[in-house]
Amino acid sequence: MNIFFHELKAYRKSTIIWSFSLVMIIVLFMSFYPSFARDADEFKKIMEGYPEAIRNALGFNLGNFFTILGFYCFPLSFITLCGAIQAMNLGTSIVSKEVREKTADFLLTKPVTRTTVLTSKLLAAVISIVITNIVYIAAASMMAFQVKTDDFSFKVFVMLSLTMFFIQLIFLAVGIIISVIVPRIKSVLTVSLATVFAFYFIGMLSSASGEDAKRYLSPFKYFDTAYIIKHSGFETSFLIAGAVVMILAIAASYFVYTKKDIHAV
Repeated sequence: MNIFFHELKAYRKSTIIWSFSLVMIIVLFMSFYPSFARDADEFKKIMEGYPEAIRNALGFNLGNFFTILGFYCFPLSFITLCGAIQAMNLGTSIVSKEVREKTADFLLTKPVTRTTVLTSKLLAAVISIVITNIVYIAAASMMAFQVKTDDFSFKVFVMLSLTMFFIQLIFLAVGIIISVIVPRIKSVLTVSLATVFAFYFIGMLSSASGEDAKRYLSPFKYFDTAYIIKHSGFETSFLIAGAVVMILAIAASYFVYTKKDIHAV
């Protein structure tokens, strides 16, 4: 329990910064909505000039883009990208920071099992992500009600917002397995950015190709916002795919971490 609270305290500053940054991004984007709604026809003509593949890659859906839910999907793609970086940073640093800061031997001499250590660190990271999402969804909801021009489904709005949380859990799991497998990570941010942007661009390419099978290659495409708006639900097959990725990554992390040699200072 002491490890859990220590880790939670260590993530406090990072959690505040990420939460504040995401709130500022969504406040900025949503403040533009009234202007888009007033000039919808003109903006639609401009966007029709872009090839459909480009529109799909960027997340533009002309069928609902000028509704508040459709418009919200556009900044949400950047919000989820930022959220994924936060989660990847947390996951990648869970074990690697002990090796990098040369505190691994001190930590593992304590009367706790490695499973307890990893579980405490994982729970602290999840709580940090949960706090970020609560703050973000609260701010996004207030902005949506502030700038709306028509009524909208708040349930769907929350479901759209929760896609960031689900994507963060996946990248947290991916970050953890990288953290326990790679012997020494000199720069957590470099690894996080490289991994997240690689999956982000893979997702853009899969959208441009229009092949659903390729969506499984990127967690960013597990949650199709157009589908969520139309059906008020998530696609079951992609929910299962995301759950499988998380379970396998975390299970492998525990297995490797409990067996690996931890080098002392």
